[in-house]
Amino acid sequence: MSVQRFIIAVSLLFILGVPFLLRPAHSGAREDQAAESVVIVTPHVAQLRSEFESGFVRWHKRVYGSPVRVVWLVPGGTSEILKQLQAKFNAALRTGEIKPDGSCEPGTIPVDLMFGGGSFDHGRLKNGDGVEAEVTDKGGAPKKVKVSMSVPAGFTKPQLDDWFGENSIGVQRLYDPDQYWIGTALSGFGIVYNRDMLAALKLPEPLAFDDLCRDELFGWVALADPRQSGSVTTTFDAILSGYQWTKGWRVLQDMTANTRYFTNSSTKPPIDVAQGEAAIGLAIDFYGRNQAQSILRPGQEPGSSRVGYVDPKGAVSIDADPASILRGGPNPKLAKRFIEFCMSEEGQALWQFRPRSDAESASNPPGADGVAMGPSEYALRRMPVRRVMFEKYWDHLTDKVNPFELASKAKPAGWRNAIGIMMGAFAIDTADEQRAAAIALRSARAAQGFPGESLREMERIFYSFPTQEMPDGKVLEFTEANFSSFKELWRDPDKAALAKVRYTTHFRDNYQRVVRLWHEHRSDEGSHAGR
Repeated sequence: MSVQRFIIAVSLLFILGVPFLLRPAHSGAREDQAAESVVIVTPHVAQLRSEFESGFVRWHKRVYGSPVRVVWLVPGGTSEILKQLQAKFNAALRTGEIKPDGSCEPGTIPVDLMFGGGSFDHGRLKNGDGVEAEVTDKGGAPKKVKVSMSVPAGFTKPQLDDWFGENSIGVQRLYDPDQYWIGTALSGFGIVYNRDMLAALKLPEPLAFDDLCRDELFGWVALADPRQSGSVTTTFDAILSGYQWTKGWRVLQDMTANTRYFTNSSTKPPIDVAQGEAAIGLAIDFYGRNQAQSILRPGQEPGSSRVGYVDPKGAVSIDADPASILRGGPNPKLAKRFIEFCMSEEGQALWQFRPRSDAESASNPPGADGVAMGPSEYALRRMPVRRVMFEKYWDHLTDKVNPFELASKAKPAGWRNAIGIMMGAFAIDTADEQRAAAIALRSARAAQGFPGESLREMERIFYSFPTQEMPDGKVLEFTEANFSSFKELWRDPDKAALAKVRYTTHFRDNYQRVVRLWHEHRSDEGSHAGR
């Protein structure tokens, strides 16, 4: 490597490292500064970080007899974390610090562990998405190889069997079979709602996703844009797979027609539901439950909060919230021990037990150190990943919910790629037109004497999906049978961009036709009444 290239590479490493280096959040002042450190990058909130840091420090001192410090890196959400890790790994590949076969020295990457996010994101770590090196094969030809950003955790089979038993929840795994990621908690994707608002609208509390399609909820539904939020895409994917192709798309269209807005943040709907800006919305379980927790009055039971959350039984997608040990981290030993702590009953109790600051926690069972298990100050209200917590400690859980009984058995149908593209076209980028058409269609349904043939035509147009001309000249309907062809076409960025424009135009024109049909009927009624 030339001196000039070396200087550029070092400068690049420095620049890419700044976001991590500027964002440490730890309580090292409380710990022995000479202690070993584990560096963890996470999207988790401060309350969760605080509880797991203090719990791990106590546990490590008791189990391994030495002090330890936790250094948290919080550069943003999961997507931002992945981008920064990809940049750091690619920089290390370019400088040769990471070899094409993945070998490298400890400390090559200044982060030990990624803690939090979904199994999909941790699968990207395993697959080395966006991390490539160009090497020369035996024949001298260049080729690209991927390098995984994570490494197997290395736990024994008896350990895994003790922690997890069967490696499944619904149709999802609890840990990667090769141990590139280990699920430490569970995340559900369900419905958050305002009990007072629903009562005012004379609606019962929701039990199923299609409850968000009720006409009474027009203008009161809060949703996040699936093109901006991976978690809400998982929710929509579960709805689509659960209801199947035809009904699933119709549920998504009717649900989006009721929206008050689409936000780019999955954390916003629970907040707005709590404040009465919306009556109902979709949310990750811990966002919904934490919002309910934040407005509880002293002594009030969680189930009586004005904010409720429900995982529709048998329909909700339950996913592991994993930890992954990163390749080239400075302290893989402590990274593994941190996961070991998370999987202990003591660590699992942090997710769901009442905090010791709550008088109701007096019955929390003691841990190995004699101190009552559970968080010290904050109620995290997350679902543990170990079945034993629901079997052995049911009475001590804040939320009496067993995710293993709720999880959908519907295997993801593989339609996830269509969600952002089609929902952008039929709802988000045509929101005003869709709402106007929904008003017209629902008015026609309610109007006495409205011609059945005209109503059927309005419904056909409202729910009609666009066709697509393929490279071979064939024009295909957007159907389950043809989806693989659509998906293949979208792999080409230019063709995908043109398709999105066509789809959006299709829905906008159709919605305007629905409104015209309704107004034409009203005009005809008016002319007949004037005779």
